[in-house]
Amino acid sequence: MRVIIQRVSEAAVRINGQVKGQIGTGLLLLAGFTGSDTEEDLAWISKKIVQMRIFNDADGKMNLSLQDVAGNILLISQFTLYANTKKGNRPSYINAAPPAIAIPLYEKFIAQLETEFGKSIQTGEFGADMKVSLLNDGPVTIILDSQQRD
Repeated sequence: MRVIIQRVSEAAVRINGQVKGQIGTGLLLLAGFTGSDTEEDLAWISKKIVQMRIFNDADGKMNLSLQDVAGNILLISQFTLYANTKKGNRPSYINAAPPAIAIPLYEKFIAQLETEFGKSIQTGEFGADMKVSLLNDGPVTIILDSQQRD
């Protein structure tokens, strides 16, 4: 499982011109799944995200978590995080989980994040053509991969 974390001042996702999810201060998460992902991967990444101290304290030091700043989460599914670009110019997505596997993982990830976070999160729609806008704060962008925990 791979997640791109972007600290944002605001973010929104639109589908067919309609706002599906929107947040102010918080984290925009782009999540991709592979066929070997487990519920343990979901739990590890969820806990890491919620506890990660990447918001500035009064001294301007990244020392506060999402909960400390009363932020929110916008989660977007993104199979392209598993693009393989080693051969040729057209990416292969063979390592991305097919929808039959990825959709249940995405739904479990939403539930896991909400449990870990203690409140509802905003989401896009799996498989939809989404338009995502954000104001990256910092900028702060972090990559988590459940297969690379060191």
